[in-house]
Amino acid sequence: MRERTIASHFVRAALRGAQRRDQDIQPLLRAAGIQPALLEEARARVSPEQFGRLIQVIWESLDDEYMGFGELRSKRGTFAMMCHAIIQCRTLDKALTRGSLFYDLFPEAPHIELRRVGERAELVLDHSRLHDPEHFLTESLLVIWHRLGSWLIGQRIRLEEARFTYPEPAHASEYDLLFPCPRRFGAESTGLSFQARYLDMPLLQDERSLKHFLKDSPADLLARPDGGDSLTSQIRRLLGRDCRNWPDLESVAQQLHMSPQTLRRHLREEGPNFQELKDQLRRDLAIYHLGRDELSIQDIAEQLGFSEPSAFHRAFKKWTGLTPGAYRTQQGE
Repeated sequence: MRERTIASHFVRAALRGAQRRDQDIQPLLRAAGIQPALLEEARARVSPEQFGRLIQVIWESLDDEYMGFGELRSKRGTFAMMCHAIIQCRTLDKALTRGSLFYDLFPEAPHIELRRVGERAELVLDHSRLHDPEHFLTESLLVIWHRLGSWLIGQRIRLEEARFTYPEPAHASEYDLLFPCPRRFGAESTGLSFQARYLDMPLLQDERSLKHFLKDSPADLLARPDGGDSLTSQIRRLLGRDCRNWPDLESVAQQLHMSPQTLRRHLREEGPNFQELKDQLRRDLAIYHLGRDELSIQDIAEQLGFSEPSAFHRAFKKWTGLTPGAYRTQQGE
């Protein structure tokens, strides 16, 4: 999953809070290794490492884990103290409840509430106090709490639904990496649903593992793409990194124990078709390799299965708005 890339929309959205606090964003981008010109291209993408660095830099610059989106700052170290407060809890239920109570100690903080309704559990977020027009912090908090909970019990919590009070955004196709589950917009509340059985599971982490966890969190939780068990993620894993020997749709369907017709139908429900999935994986692999100096552009084109470099140039410009050479130059500046 390390080759997954992140749309430039999220970079622009992450910077809105800093701009709201009258922060000069150019040094923030430079510190994260992101060229400002990249933001002018709507189709451009960055690596998870660059995005993670950007989040860290914004936190450090503003001394605010709410990244400028809150009414008041959440000083750096607040998340770590919350983690120390919950790490001794016996079950996930107790940990998430205590974590919610911890943040309720701070005035103007967004309120997160854990609810248990029969066999379903819900994490509901009240984001009404945030100055977050693009819902960046709102979605970030949901992602962080979900991935924190998964880490605490040592297994990924499979989401059943993610819902949002606001309309579906133009970049909704990117949500597969954030919320790999059915998504509902225009809902009555914003939150995540999952099976309540996870709440009764014991915490498998302790103070020692927490120390290692907090080295890069919560930025790492936010920046690390997570396709989970979605069909598109399963197909990406089956395709692998060698684009020259990719299996066809019939072979992939066979490995997933379904008919080609069923696979096509499920893909229609999730979004991209089989060819679009291959193109997205090629795009992400291209960005991954262009960000390193190990391969020439011609070698990358060959590895991605293009018969000639010119075809790779045309495809990459269609994907990102930049030529491979321009992208590599920007990354190296």
